[in-house]
Parts: sequence; structure tokens; C-alpha cells
Amino acid sequence: MSTSDDVRELALALPETTEKEAWSMPTFRVAGKLFLTLPEQETSMAVRCPKEERDELVLAEPEKFWVADHEAAFAWVRVRLAALDDADELRAIVVDSWRQAAPPAVLNAHPELGPPA
Repeated sequence: MSTSDDVRELALALPETTEKEAWSMPTFRVAGKLFLTLPEQETSMAVRCPKEERDELVLAEPEKFWVADHEAAFAWVRVRLAALDDADELRAIVVDSWRQAAPPAVLNAHPELGPPA
């Protein structure tokens, strides 16, 4: 089972990532741009996700993914940490969100992390 400590370790290992307390929860930013939060007493994470993909995820795996009411208009999805299959799935989700927020110069400097989604 993935924990908020796993999320924090993965996120902070990504280039130019910092952790900042905001809205009474830990948030993670790449080059100052928000890409992940740990709401719900750190039992879930909110990540960037294009709305089209987000809706498909929620329909396919509602036990794992959902959209918070106040985030419905934005390209974010919530992920229940306990529902993730393994560390590889957690890493894929965190890195994908990071890629969506990272500026081109950071992405170009780290091709090993793949192209933006």
C-alpha cells in the first residue's frame, strides 16, 4: 500500500521540486508550478490530469480515482493511495503530473523522465 511518505519521497526526488504548505496541506511544485497535493489527511493525492483522461479514469476505476467538487472545472483528479496497485503505478502517476507542470527547459534538461503527457 502506498503512503504519503512514498508520495513525498517520489515527488521530492524529481528535478526542481519543492514542498510547500498551502491550504493546510502539503503541496509540491516544479519550478514553482503546482503539480501535486496531499489532501484528506494525506490518504489521497490530487494530481494534474487532462479532463478527458480524468473522466475516463474515474469511470473505469471509481474506487481509485475521483474528482473533488471544487476541482471539477480544473484538470485535476484525486487518487486514493490505498487503492493503488503498486509502487510503479504511484511513480507513473506522480511523474506524469510533474511532466504536465514542468516548464520546457526543465523537461528538456531531463529527457530520462519522458515527454509531457
